[in-house]
Amino acid sequence: MMQYHVQQSDRHSKGRIGLLTTGHAEIDTPAFMPVGSLGPVKGLEPEDLQRLGFRLILNNAYHLYLRPGHKIVADMGGLHAFTGWPGGILTDSGGFQIFSLAKLCEITDEGVMFQSHIDGATHFITPEKAIEIEEALGADIIMVLDQCVALPADREIIRESVRRTQLWAERCQATRRRTDQALFGIVQGGLEADLRVASAREIVRLGFDGYAIGGLSVGEGKTDMYAMLDVTVLELPETKPRYLMGVGHPEDLLEGVARGIDLFDCVVPSRHGRTGSLFTTTGRVVIKQAQYAEDERPIDPECACPVCRRYSRAYLHHLFMVKEMLGARLNTIHNLWYFSDLMRRIREALAEGTFLEFREAFYRHYNRQAVMAGLTWSQAPCGQLQGNGHT
Repeated sequence: MMQYHVQQSDRHSKGRIGLLTTGHAEIDTPAFMPVGSLGPVKGLEPEDLQRLGFRLILNNAYHLYLRPGHKIVADMGGLHAFTGWPGGILTDSGGFQIFSLAKLCEITDEGVMFQSHIDGATHFITPEKAIEIEEALGADIIMVLDQCVALPADREIIRESVRRTQLWAERCQATRRRTDQALFGIVQGGLEADLRVASAREIVRLGFDGYAIGGLSVGEGKTDMYAMLDVTVLELPETKPRYLMGVGHPEDLLEGVARGIDLFDCVVPSRHGRTGSLFTTTGRVVIKQAQYAEDERPIDPECACPVCRRYSRAYLHHLFMVKEMLGARLNTIHNLWYFSDLMRRIREALAEGTFLEFREAFYRHYNRQAVMAGLTWSQAPCGQLQGNGHT
């Protein structure tokens, strides 16, 4: 069964260092989870992820339900045996994918009727079915079924999604049978602060093993997203892990940690790697650009990843332009190294009591790429954090 312990809290922010233990791994938090929607993180083997420092990854129940099917995975011994990944696994229930990928989707209190984005076949997922799927897959951490809405949205639509998410959470909790999996509740509420608070209080009342914040990074600006984190995290227990779902640009990791988030996941590093957008200490390098065709430098001179130690920008540019599959693999390795190393440095800064200084230094370099939707460090709401502990 999962255990979580806060080891140290930052005096100047809501950031904290913790240890999350599952049946398959010990994870130092705050931590980032690479996304392997269909099992693998595209192009990488389990050993690659381990060498990059990851101990927890995300698989997606929606995708695995459609292909190859949760019963096949169960017959093969569960996700760990099926994929060969020995570390921790978290499965998303698929609520977001139903919302974002299904060709047609009809939501009622009973569940969700949707058409597969693959072949148009009709499926009906209830909270009970979602738990059945996730228990069959056998992840260490599983999520309740929730209703996510795109932003901006009418307040009444958001209110209804909060009500339904609460109803489904109760049914998921009543349905679970396995005691070796941790079940996380999900907070919804759009950009309505009072609905976020109400949702958090009701989900916490049910007593889950951890708590996720959903329904963000779905159309709103960063300032709005961070404001919703501020009001939501205050309602979540100090003793349980907090997970910000589907959010993962470098600046978002910093801002999430500053507000007390422990876990993150996002397709950004792997998807950007495949499309040739590479993260560095000063921003992003778009490797397909002609300016890199004869560039002898590594992607990032400050990076110690195996790609930067061996290959030039010119070579990676060449691989990308000729559509060589090795290029996508190397780019993904570099990006995931960057994310893993960023989280390691964040944890070190929290341990040393220098997180705010680290954060400021990050923005001094990285703001060249106009992060924070055009806001400078001095303009951003997070700049107020040192004065009052949270924004």
